[in-house]
Amino acid sequence: MPQSRKIIIDTDPGQDDAVAILLALGSAELEVVGMTAVAGNVPLRLTEKNARKICELAGRPDIKVYAGAIRPLARELVTAEEVHGETGLNGPQLPEPTMKLQDQYAVDFIVETLMKEKSGTITLCALGPLTNIALALIREPKITPRIKEIVLMGGGFFEGGNVTPTAEFNIYVDPHAADVVFKSGIPIVMMPLDVTHKALTTAKRTQAFRNLGTRVGTATAEMLEFFERFDEEKYGTDGGPLHDPCVIAYLLKPELFRGRNCNVTVETASELTMGMTVIDWWGVTKRPNNAMVMRDIEHDAFFALLLERLGRL
Repeated sequence: MPQSRKIIIDTDPGQDDAVAILLALGSAELEVVGMTAVAGNVPLRLTEKNARKICELAGRPDIKVYAGAIRPLARELVTAEEVHGETGLNGPQLPEPTMKLQDQYAVDFIVETLMKEKSGTITLCALGPLTNIALALIREPKITPRIKEIVLMGGGFFEGGNVTPTAEFNIYVDPHAADVVFKSGIPIVMMPLDVTHKALTTAKRTQAFRNLGTRVGTATAEMLEFFERFDEEKYGTDGGPLHDPCVIAYLLKPELFRGRNCNVTVETASELTMGMTVIDWWGVTKRPNNAMVMRDIEHDAFFALLLERLGRL
């Protein structure tokens, strides 16, 4: 069997983050060397707890979870309880976690791990605002060439934004951190709203998780039913977009996605368009390409992968 790919999951759970984490933990091809929590969908005290709840749901209390940035680099924290509920994981009744939160600061863990592990072997999977990753890059620039790649959910272009007319939530929460990451020179794969809005949790797909007949399957269905109600009302669709699992699915089956290399620049000055990802899709500027921006997904195969892997837990 080929060697598993080492990843750090940086996350702000969030129901869709939870499904992404479950997908990773159900996939032997991936070795989760640690999970770092950041403030985003809900405050840090809830995101770090939610990360531990999901590890325990998956039967993986051995995963080390670290708490990171309590707020963005330069702005006040914006959260999304109206989408995710007051806990961030509304829907299922998940018990309080018994596994311990690690004492080490998440940013220090990221730096230490990247300096310790063989260069080019760690992939950073960013499911929330990019604060922890930007802080790590600022703290120790030597980690930059050691990162294999960053695969992130964030941004939008043809789809516009989901929290302002031009900005997607993860980038909007900490645009200055996103600016640091996109300017870093690290290989980046970007899952914007343009692709995640094509991965809809229809009623039939949600029922398929429930039909697994497992604790994980039932909890996933309950999370999706809570989470999707906001997007169904907003977009008038059958089901809501399942954003963050696209990051993990890409590592498992990159052939499910199609996109192109582009230059991506993050707006950090204008309040009107704060957090907008300006994607040079048509190559009209002379700015160098800095990200593989995905636009299309084979959604049936994506949900088949989710169902199969969550079925292993």
